[in-house]
Amino acid sequence: MAQRFNFRPINALRDRQTIVQFRKDSYIVSFGTPDELGDEELYVAWMAMAAAMEPEGFVIMECEGKPIGQMELEVILYDGHPIGYVDLFYLIPEYRNRGLGKRQIDYAEAYFKRKGLTEYHLRVSPTNKRALRFYEKHGLKKMMTEQLTQTVIRMGKRL
Repeated sequence: MAQRFNFRPINALRDRQTIVQFRKDSYIVSFGTPDELGDEELYVAWMAMAAAMEPEGFVIMECEGKPIGQMELEVILYDGHPIGYVDLFYLIPEYRNRGLGKRQIDYAEAYFKRKGLTEYHLRVSPTNKRALRFYEKHGLKKMMTEQLTQTVIRMGKRL
């Protein structure tokens, strides 16, 4: 029997524990520590606002009703024009390497196209070689290295 996967809008209060844990794990995978998350309350408050404004952009991926991933997608200005921006692609470890990251990419690209966008970007840690290979395999190109609180690589793709 095939498993059923779906995306549903994040409810920051109901999903608080899940979104904080997923975000922390994403920082551990990327930077070796969850410290980059900062103040959990600020993150949850931001998520509540962002998810209320763009419920299709801030979603939990579920398998048979179990949360297995998260995406944070938004529209930002870059060089004076609107682009899609991926704040987070995340899957729990036991669901990685099963083709589900491709489902997330497909969802994100369809979302950005519905918004009338022709390009999207994301940032990735240069030490996260698995993510770099995955994004390159799916057509994202390295654009530049940026220094935030950590060094990151900005990647982009035209739609």
